[in-house]
Amino acid sequence: MYLPRSYAETDLAALDALFERDAFVTLTTVDDGVPFVSHLPVLYQRREEIVSIRGHWARPNPQARHTGAALMIVHGPHAYISPTWYSCPEDRVPTWNYAVAHIQGDLRATDDIEIKRAIVSDLSAHYEGALRTSWTPAHGHPDFEPELDAIVGFHFEVTSIALKFKLNQHHPDIDVAGAVAGLRAGGRPNDLEVAD
Repeated sequence: MYLPRSYAETDLAALDALFERDAFVTLTTVDDGVPFVSHLPVLYQRREEIVSIRGHWARPNPQARHTGAALMIVHGPHAYISPTWYSCPEDRVPTWNYAVAHIQGDLRATDDIEIKRAIVSDLSAHYEGALRTSWTPAHGHPDFEPELDAIVGFHFEVTSIALKFKLNQHHPDIDVAGAVAGLRAGGRPNDLEVAD
């Protein structure tokens, strides 16, 4: 990822916030020189500098057979920035502000039934809890167990994290304030998140 120093974020609390906002990631692997991408919900956990990410694929997904080096992208809010929001719009160009994380690591697939049960249980607990519903996996039920055979679990061992928060840091305060006001006036959810 192109990462100018002025946009680089080093505080891992920013990564926590991106995952808390939206843990539906883009996972990229390369097989025989060809990139392959999956879009997946994941479970994120951080203890100090150690980041752990778990999830699963549908068994027919070709990426379920990929192991080794991988790139995971965590998308944050993003928004168009109009030059009309700046103090001297004739001196500026439009741009896009955004927050994103690129996480590199080692991808390991697993068919261990207990690990897959834990992944499914933890994913459903996380997302059902957000909905204030009470569905839980019927582990051990003869109709549910084949569902676990239909997935392949994974663990993503993180080796490096690049956080990019491109949020007009290189502009004068008056232009940053103008961009914030313009974003707030639009009122779209992503615009408001970027303004915040």
